[in-house]
Amino acid sequence: MRFARPLVEGILLRRYRRFLADVQLADGREVTAHVPNTGAMAGVSTPGCRVWLSEATQSHRKTAYTWELSTSDEGTLVAVNTGLANRLAAESIEMGLLPSLHGFGQVHQEVRLDNGSSRIDMVLHGEQGRCWAEVKSVTLARHGVALFPDAVTLRGQKHLRELMALSRKGERAAMIFCIQRNDVRAFFPAESIDPDYAHLLRGAARAGVQIHSFRNEVTTAGVTPEAPVPVSLETPP
Repeated sequence: MRFARPLVEGILLRRYRRFLADVQLADGREVTAHVPNTGAMAGVSTPGCRVWLSEATQSHRKTAYTWELSTSDEGTLVAVNTGLANRLAAESIEMGLLPSLHGFGQVHQEVRLDNGSSRIDMVLHGEQGRCWAEVKSVTLARHGVALFPDAVTLRGQKHLRELMALSRKGERAAMIFCIQRNDVRAFFPAESIDPDYAHLLRGAARAGVQIHSFRNEVTTAGVTPEAPVPVSLETPP
């Protein structure tokens, strides 16, 4: 995935109201950017860190910029836009980085479940039949380990219950963690942050839901799926 236009570099001044951030650009101007991430963004939103913004082409936008990349506390370039995750997951499947999902050539996004009240991120179709998949964007890492979530996520817990229900009905289901950085060697549930999510993720695995994760190479030109990352459902070190 390449950015459509060159990104604009700046220094993060502050994030506030969850969806807004003030950034000082290289020319000294201060601008307000949209934050496309509902999480805590721990370790990637420290005031003073270098960030990169995309500039909107639509004149009706309330904010002219969107926060795309950040330098983590460890010095790693991280993609913070959670809206990229579904596209990157589809690319990773097409590239063969998730072998058990190989052969699913068709991807339909934002498909409504039979209950009519929920949507799931992706439904994959191919020679193996059909697979329902939920995708989560991961930006938090500690000691070389990727962690999710970075804040208590009732919505994420709901998605796991829906995948478990599908699996118990005989449907194929998968949970895909899109790690939007490349400095990690493993993925763990962030049990100290959301123990209920960690418990549900283990339950989902027991119920037959496939758990996948992959990391991405992040540059100011774009974000590219790089390699699968081992998943551990134990308490992180």
